[in-house]
Amino acid sequence: MLLISFGTRPEYIKLKPVIESIKGKIPYKLLFTGQHVDLLSEIDGDIQELEIENGNNRLDSIVQSVMNNEDIFTDISAVLVQGDTTSVFAVALAAFHRKIKIVHLEAGLRTWNKYHPYPEEFNRCAVSRMADIHLCPTVNSASNLENERVNGKIHVVGNTVLDNLVGIPTLYDKHIIVTMHRRENHGNMDTWFKKINNLAKEYDEYEFIIPLHPNPNVQKHRHLLTNLTVVDSMEHASFIKKLASSHLVITDSGGIQEESSFFKKKCIVCREHTERGEGLEVFSFLTSEETIEGVFRDLVEDNIPSGDCPYGDGKSAERITKILIEELKF
Repeated sequence: MLLISFGTRPEYIKLKPVIESIKGKIPYKLLFTGQHVDLLSEIDGDIQELEIENGNNRLDSIVQSVMNNEDIFTDISAVLVQGDTTSVFAVALAAFHRKIKIVHLEAGLRTWNKYHPYPEEFNRCAVSRMADIHLCPTVNSASNLENERVNGKIHVVGNTVLDNLVGIPTLYDKHIIVTMHRRENHGNMDTWFKKINNLAKEYDEYEFIIPLHPNPNVQKHRHLLTNLTVVDSMEHASFIKKLASSHLVITDSGGIQEESSFFKKKCIVCREHTERGEGLEVFSFLTSEETIEGVFRDLVEDNIPSGDCPYGDGKSAERITKILIEELKF
């Protein structure tokens, strides 16, 4: 049986097309690792929940709660993990210790800087050393793994997040989507918010909409966003409609870089590095607190990128299903 593990909304969004595609073809069970608890209300089916015993360090607690938990791996012959969270690393490591096959979805992304993003860059590099099947979104990510001489089979399948977007029309309304949440930005979140708030004041013909992440390190700066429309975290379907009709995007999210490129949006990326280099300078543009205002002014009048989305065509799940059936012999 295949164990499919997830704990955050972005993980589930990228796994959902695969889960729907393998139903009736591959036996599986779901493991929820507990980061975004409200996610459970959106999912049908039998789900095993991991109970995380919190200690002084949240990342340590996640790893410790997965390890030595035999119930998770009963009757499991392979695990499917997505992305680069610490729970992904922990589940992969526990599977490796039991010589259970590891399938890594969204494999091969790299920034080459272990602290950007932190701890994700380490997690995905470590999983690559253990995985038996690498499901890569792009040729570049596959090349990264080939250059690292990892074990296991490497497949280029596109990014499954785009499977959710097929058929949604692209529009260009007068609103700017903003999202900020990454751990490496927590220390200077107030500066980012002040700069974006100034842009919203200067360009008041646009509505700047920010679904504010629930993390306390983000929420404590809410008062700085006086010129933005601040809303609570949105359901994915509602958010995607807003993204698909936006004029421009400001984010530190990796997934939104992919989604915005699918919808032909230029995206200002509030990070020093990105693991999604395929879209740089066409779809996505790195910026700092010092440069964001200039970058925004350049892009607000030139907001539609040329070329096709570099991250896939929305047909990844069907490719992955064929690979899993062939490679895992279900």
